[in-house]
Amino acid sequence: MRVDDYLSTVGVIKRRTVAKEMGTNGLVEVNGRRVKPAYEVHLNDIICIKGSRPVTVEVLDIPSGSVPKERRDRYVRYLDVSP
Repeated sequence: MRVDDYLSTVGVIKRRTVAKEMGTNGLVEVNGRRVKPAYEVHLNDIICIKGSRPVTVEVLDIPSGSVPKERRDRYVRYLDVSP
């Protein structure tokens, strides 16, 4: 699954277009490397999102479709959220 799709599906970023734009602008890193929106996410990847609200998450599982809010913690773990 693409990193922009993953971030929107698990609710880290509300809209895929915003996630795609952030990746295009160099604000998304996976395992310490800047990635483009089409980067394929793998289990245990650490995703850092830079910007006005930085956040770091770990990929626990990759969903095959949409994910209800109450099940998102199965797919993503928040490691660091700056206020």
